Amino acid sequence: MEKWVFHAFLSMFFAGFTSVIAKVGLAGISAELGLTVRALFVTGFVLIFALATVPFEQWSLLTGHNYLWLSLSALSTAATWVFYYKALKFGDVATVSLIDKGSVVVAMLLAWLLLKEHITLRMVAGAGLIIAGLLVIARK
Repeated sequence: MEKWVFHAFLSMFFAGFTSVIAKVGLAGISAELGLTVRALFVTGFVLIFALATVPFEQWSLLTGHNYLWLSLSALSTAATWVFYYKALKFGDVATVSLIDKGSVVVAMLLAWLLLKEHITLRMVAGAGLIIAGLLVIARK
């Protein structure tokens, strides 16, 4: 198995775990406060991780292009976290998480449009199954 695939599976595992423990952590507080506390912890952990693993000379390689696109990514991340936590506060973890994973279809389409990545028949079929799953599970 390639290293990136292994990392992707670890990401999947931790994302699922995160949703459940976040729901428990939101008990008795607002989604906004819970998200704020989470973001502070994430910031600290990521900063420690970067300082421990990124060679100092690599920091000088950052350009305005990097800052622009990474800041846009950060704004998008903040938006998804805000709305995810609002949904998680009152919705079922499984349903909220499944709807959130519909982002795979959005990412696939944006990668095709903006990055000129190829979409195969297998990917179209998978996206169709994701959309079908969304319609089945999200429907009350």
